[in-house]
Amino acid sequence: MSDNQPPSSAVSAGQGGEDNIANFPQKDQIARVMPHNLEAEQGLLGALITDNSIIEEINDGLREDNFHDPVHGRIYAAIKSLTSRGQLANAITLKSYFVGDPAFDGTDIETYLIQLSENVLFLSEAPQYAEEIRQCFLRRELIRLSEDVVMKARTANLEMTAETQIEEAEQRLFTLAEQDQAQGGLRAFSQSLTQAIQMADAASKSSGGLSGVGTGLRDLNRLLGGLQRSDLIILAGRPGMGKTALATNIAFHAATTTLTGETPQHVAFFSLEMSSEQLANRILSERSGIPSESIRRGDLTANQFRDLVHAAGEIETAPIFIDDTPALSISQLASRARRLKRTNDLGLIVVDYLQLLSAPLGQRVENRVQEISSISRMLKSIAKELNVPVVALSQLSRAVEQREDKRPNLSDLRESGSIEQDADVVMFVYREEYYLSKSEPDRRDTDSDEVFNTRYERWKERLEKAQGRAEIIIAKQRHGPTGVIMPNFIAEQTKFVDSIAEDHLPEGF
Repeated sequence: MSDNQPPSSAVSAGQGGEDNIANFPQKDQIARVMPHNLEAEQGLLGALITDNSIIEEINDGLREDNFHDPVHGRIYAAIKSLTSRGQLANAITLKSYFVGDPAFDGTDIETYLIQLSENVLFLSEAPQYAEEIRQCFLRRELIRLSEDVVMKARTANLEMTAETQIEEAEQRLFTLAEQDQAQGGLRAFSQSLTQAIQMADAASKSSGGLSGVGTGLRDLNRLLGGLQRSDLIILAGRPGMGKTALATNIAFHAATTTLTGETPQHVAFFSLEMSSEQLANRILSERSGIPSESIRRGDLTANQFRDLVHAAGEIETAPIFIDDTPALSISQLASRARRLKRTNDLGLIVVDYLQLLSAPLGQRVENRVQEISSISRMLKSIAKELNVPVVALSQLSRAVEQREDKRPNLSDLRESGSIEQDADVVMFVYREEYYLSKSEPDRRDTDSDEVFNTRYERWKERLEKAQGRAEIIIAKQRHGPTGVIMPNFIAEQTKFVDSIAEDHLPEGF
């Protein structure tokens, strides 16, 4: 297509007249020419102008900025705009988009568009042209990214360590891959049916009818079918409700389960609030049955210490990886999760908690709600990319405390933004015992003994009934029903267990 040069200044590398040898690019200059294929761009545009229906055959992720020549990108955008409205895109209809445009520098745009269509050899090659354009674009972006990484690596910066630079580079690579990800497209129903049958088969072979990662709670498994791969699960609650305890219980069970049909998973636990030692303390308490407060203070009998050492020996090889880095960014979290996935076949991610994460590296946000929305979208992207469930803990707004019935609902999600929208499952932890224990009735001046005693006995009766009881409220689930399960909570061991009949409750309940 040597006679069919684009109206812009972009030309293939190495083109020059025989009388202009001095200007012929040297080897090092040629290496600096960014990857491009103008012939492929011209061939694709010519094919589209000749037959508009070809646009349905090319990757629908191809964008205007994927073209090396900006003019070609604008012609492509105009073709897409016209065809999306059901209008014809040819040399005559397209030229009105560019009449008087200085980018064409006086070139007869209609003639150029006609030449593009006349020089097409095979319309069937259009999808290959589109893929070549996309590949060149990706290579250009990789070059830009790598040169930026090299430049930053050569410059010492006290505020950006080498590790941070690595994580930023990984984040930019992830963003590039995500933005240019080929569309999944339509799939035959038979393929979807096969996958559904495989999931049902896996569930039928497990002891609890699970198609996902087990939680360790029978009723929760029944409602969710386990934690499903690629799902974002939001676990929310007010402080003191036990959401960290529940997340720790789930993580430990997932990593150590021996139940039929359940496979132990490698778990990444990102703890932005508690230290790794505090989490280990909770897990030890759950495993040994010794109150976590006694472990923390070292207030142990000889038998308890022996039990503690034995429990530690049993679980020291559990595939749980804890990252307690404070002020972690979502980019750093994604980078570390990917690394663990590559080396240990990651099966579950737990984040405690979402509001303590910061926005992706290099991203500016106008307000906190926008930042949280960006973080929740990224968590969902990580779940899909790594094909693992992500359990993210979340705080609730204080509006809960102002209501008489303090059971939370979806509108209570703090700085919710898109949290509810991005989540596949939203569940709340609620313990009435917590609130009742803090609301012991005071005697009013107007109370008689009888009135006060009646009120006090009523409160005491409610407290005794609520003792050791908890509610896990499934407020949203894309794949199944909502509902409430009522496990027991052993406060001394920060442990949730399946509901126990009253005549089987241990002392203290």
